Amino acid sequence: MNLNDRTIIITGASSGIGESTAKKLAQNGANVVLMARSEDKLNTLRDAIEKDGGKALVATGDVTKSEDFKKVVSKAVETYGKVDGLINNAGLMPLSYVEKLKTDEWDQMVDVNIKGVLNGVSAVLPQLKEHKGGDIINISSMAANRYFPGGAVYCATKSAVKMFSEGLRQELAPKYGINVTSIEPGAVATNLTSTITDEDIKETMKGMEDMTTLESEDIANAIYYALSQPARVNINDVYIVPSEQK
Repeated sequence: MNLNDRTIIITGASSGIGESTAKKLAQNGANVVLMARSEDKLNTLRDAIEKDGGKALVATGDVTKSEDFKKVVSKAVETYGKVDGLINNAGLMPLSYVEKLKTDEWDQMVDVNIKGVLNGVSAVLPQLKEHKGGDIINISSMAANRYFPGGAVYCATKSAVKMFSEGLRQELAPKYGINVTSIEPGAVATNLTSTITDEDIKETMKGMEDMTTLESEDIANAIYYALSQPARVNINDVYIVPSEQK
């Protein structure tokens, strides 16, 4: 099933999973709204999508600011007439041991990983309710299902996203036809680990260097799978990990 004329906002679209997802959905007919803080990167992505025959709109914004999200939704509606879906992809993973008390990093994860998702939902929900349908896809993590060293706060934020997704599904799908999916990837070859400042964590991460990780395109394919189902089908959770990851 293609996504012709469905307008979908993607946060964190400037790189990694967001970038790959934007390309995948645009190739299958969606109008993709590219949201991130880096306008230059978004412009480059838009140009690549349009060169390939797709439709893309650059809408810079910070997911931690609810007013930014509202402006992105307004720009999407002004350009394409409506919004049909949201992919809450933006996230941070500055892992650290709790005893290091990197509280600024804790705050950043809560702001982006949790509040950013809430801001996105609050901005698009009026549109989805008005049109009696649509999709909300939240990028959680395998970290929502199990703790790993240094991940106490990160795992907590992703657990919150997973449970929030289930709450949304139960509240919105039966009443408004709005389907909600939690995508829970394991290790993916993106720049997510670049925010880690804890030297002890960096040392433990070296043990994963020989593992064949997922590619961002793998997650894009999972997202497309969820979006391309008939309206009667809600894919609740997609738990996707590298074959080599324990």
